[in-house]
Amino acid sequence: MMLMTLIAACHPDFQLKDYTSNEVLYTASLKEYQRHKWDNAILGFEKLTTDLPPRDTLLPRSYWYLASAHQHNGEFLLAAQAFSHLVESFPDDSLADDAALESSRSYARLWRRPQLDPLYAETAIASYNTLIGLYPNSKLIPIAEREIADLQNKLAIKDFEAGDYYFRRKAYDSGIIYFKDVLAKYGTTPTARIAEMRLVEAYKAIKYPDAADHCANLRARFPNDREVDHVCQGVPIVAVKTDSSAGPVGAKPPGR
Repeated sequence: MMLMTLIAACHPDFQLKDYTSNEVLYTASLKEYQRHKWDNAILGFEKLTTDLPPRDTLLPRSYWYLASAHQHNGEFLLAAQAFSHLVESFPDDSLADDAALESSRSYARLWRRPQLDPLYAETAIASYNTLIGLYPNSKLIPIAEREIADLQNKLAIKDFEAGDYYFRRKAYDSGIIYFKDVLAKYGTTPTARIAEMRLVEAYKAIKYPDAADHCANLRARFPNDREVDHVCQGVPIVAVKTDSSAGPVGAKPPGR
């Protein structure tokens, strides 16, 4: 039994030389994909992406299955690159907007821990925005927007936690930098509310007058919010400062 296993390992049943045409190799590679033989599928579809003529209708499908097999194999960078190649080379293909979404998701999966370098999260957001820009009528736009919002909130949490680290050690000036960054970059996320409240607390601790402006904004955005009322207790009530193009600080632009 062990000998047969060793023979099978030395002579795998999927050999590229056994397939004499691109069409036959495509069918065989697809069968391997359907059998969840991801390495074999990658081997076959990767060869097809180099051998098929540029106008062959099997070429975008080969990129799709190559990328998807990489995804299943946990090779998310390779998956993202293959999906992106489909979008770049075949922007009018019926699979293009799906590929743009999956490319974005693959980049997002590379950002496994929010405290790490956010490069892949930012790359994922840029990729989602490519989908939105290239295919404004795609049924996938709402999905992309939801997933962008989720990534942005995770980025906001990353900055908030860095600021909170300094705040808890009474290094208020350093904490303020991070809290303001959350408001500037991720003002529409759920974390922005928490960051602005912590910003008020930091300003109160160093007796800085900007606490009043942020409390005005919080009161306007979150009326009857007990946590906001507690944080802003004793802070003078002032009018909300607005930007004619953006509205109250941290608020969604008009019409969105």
